[in-house]
Amino acid sequence: MILPHKLIGVGVIWNEAGKILIDKRKPGGAFGGFWEFPGGKKEVGETIEDCIKREVLEELGIEVAVEEHLITIEHNYSEVRVTLHVYDCRYLRGIPQTIECDEFRWVTLDEIDRFTFPEANQQIITALKKT
Repeated sequence: MILPHKLIGVGVIWNEAGKILIDKRKPGGAFGGFWEFPGGKKEVGETIEDCIKREVLEELGIEVAVEEHLITIEHNYSEVRVTLHVYDCRYLRGIPQTIECDEFRWVTLDEIDRFTFPEANQQIITALKKT
């Protein structure tokens, strides 16, 4: 069986205090109740950088600068294959809001293991801890 494939832009958003913004997915959908790094599906004709900026604005109502590429992850879930293009981002402006998520938090790398993420996101956390 060929799984549908989704290209996902993911932002690891850093603030001036060196904390990372994570958000909690709404219950009911895929990975409902799990924490994640903001981002989403790339649209046709859109760059990954533009995708991340758009998704972060839609989900949290804030603006970010997309900076260095951190990691690209290929992962197969039971119903879908995903390619996560993960970039470090710098928080620019706006007040984070729970527009398309249940909750958000600014966390340190030391605190991040207290939160439950989808399986593919563990590679992001590992990459962050190595830098």
